[in-house]
Amino acid sequence: MPNFRTQFVKEYLSNVIQLLTEMEEDAISKIDVLATELLKARENGKTIFIMGNGGSATTASHFAGDLSKGTIVEGFPRFRAIALTDNIPNMLAWANDNGYEYIFVEQLKNLMEQGDVVIGISGSGNSENIIRAIEYANEHNAVTIGLSGFSENNKLMNTAKINIHAPSSCMQRVEDIHLVLQHLLISLIREEMKHEIISKDGL
Repeated sequence: MPNFRTQFVKEYLSNVIQLLTEMEEDAISKIDVLATELLKARENGKTIFIMGNGGSATTASHFAGDLSKGTIVEGFPRFRAIALTDNIPNMLAWANDNGYEYIFVEQLKNLMEQGDVVIGISGSGNSENIIRAIEYANEHNAVTIGLSGFSENNKLMNTAKINIHAPSSCMQRVEDIHLVLQHLLISLIREEMKHEIISKDGL
């Protein structure tokens, strides 16, 4: 049993490292785009909505929390970030009365405005409630972002305007990558603001 565990841990970590290495070039360019869009939304007083199912729901909530608190730097405006996963009574009402596929899009109909950012996180990329919300956001001139995994032909990659794809069919590793990417993005934005302050003080 100890040998099995040791081998399993090594293989799991090796697979995550390999996946990150495969994605490095794409991640560098896409994180640059995402940071620009999020900062633009902040400067324009727009709201960032984030959603996901299962493990991706916890990533959505985590992402919104990090954007709201983890990026605070004195002298800069704060982000307006909402996880659509966090209003459980609202989600359950829409799921019960209309269907699970409506739990996010109906919230956007109440809250979203033109120019807002809508981020959908789906390991498979085929979650119907995510796709419906992204389609609605596209139709109403929001910036749409997708984080997905599994097949490159998933619906989210073909629907969201900006996509980051984790090329793995293992849900746990896809979710690992999505969490790493959101932490990377949050850290980049925060440290960039701090760097800007240092640069100004040095002049």
